[in-house]
Amino acid sequence: QVQLVESGGGLVQAGGSLRLSCAASGRTFSINAMGWFRQAPGKERELVSGINWRGGSTSYADSVKGRFTISRDNAKNTVYLQMNSLKPEDTAVYYCAAGYFGTPQYDYWGQGTQVTVSS
Repeated sequence: QVQLVESGGGLVQAGGSLRLSCAASGRTFSINAMGWFRQAPGKERELVSGINWRGGSTSYADSVKGRFTISRDNAKNTVYLQMNSLKPEDTAVYYCAAGYFGTPQYDYWGQGTQVTVSS
């Protein structure tokens, strides 16, 4: 199994930036992909961005494309989400997730970090 710990959430004004970090430990050699999800009040959890652990290919939700950037440091087993030009609608709990080879879904989750964007 993999343990995930997020950090970097907080309160920021609209137009500002935050950088989220997710440190993975445990069975990290089996990680196929890592990603960031978010869930706002009254809404379903959505995939914000994902990254392939070996190849580094990335994907983004349309709502954050051009504003958010996902990256990873394989040596540190850490994935980052740089969030720029934040909007109030970005307010949510952000979760780091990891998926293993052989599974189509993200099986391991962090506890979440709150991101609040004020207008």
